[in-house]
Amino acid sequence: VMLFGALDGFEARYRFSMTGHSGETPRELFVPHGEPPAHEKARLRVVERMVAHSQFCASGDHTLEAAEAAIAAAAKDTDADERFVFLFSDANLRRYGIPPAKLSKVLTSEPSVHAHAIFLSSLGGEAEALRAEMPSGRASVCLDAADVPAAVQRAFAAAVLDA
Repeated sequence: VMLFGALDGFEARYRFSMTGHSGETPRELFVPHGEPPAHEKARLRVVERMVAHSQFCASGDHTLEAAEAAIAAAAKDTDADERFVFLFSDANLRRYGIPPAKLSKVLTSEPSVHAHAIFLSSLGGEAEALRAEMPSGRASVCLDAADVPAAVQRAFAAAVLDA
């Protein structure tokens, strides 16, 4: 919802899509590329679909596959000046045998795409440990939803400084 609000009014400047990943799939399409929800009611429908998917999906993890697919899709957008992928995760990767090095490799796999992981929860400090092992400027920990916009802004700034 915060991302919709942040991008509202900038539809001519930014094109985005929004997909989800879960134990069931690496790509659950919520917002098709270049087709943002036009009004509050449409945004609410997107959020309701996200909630429903998260409630009824199988357990498991497709974080790496989701990141790979999103990065590949962004890289194909030849009309874009800059390409960003924001991977939101619960940081529960160790449970599924995913080492930080694999996520780092995926996040840096395509030089034309600025990929950034935002960890939204942390069990036993796992998110903080993951962030510490990610390349500089490629991960944030946001244990409070209010911190997400600042994390996105920092990712944008890090990409500009990296260029």
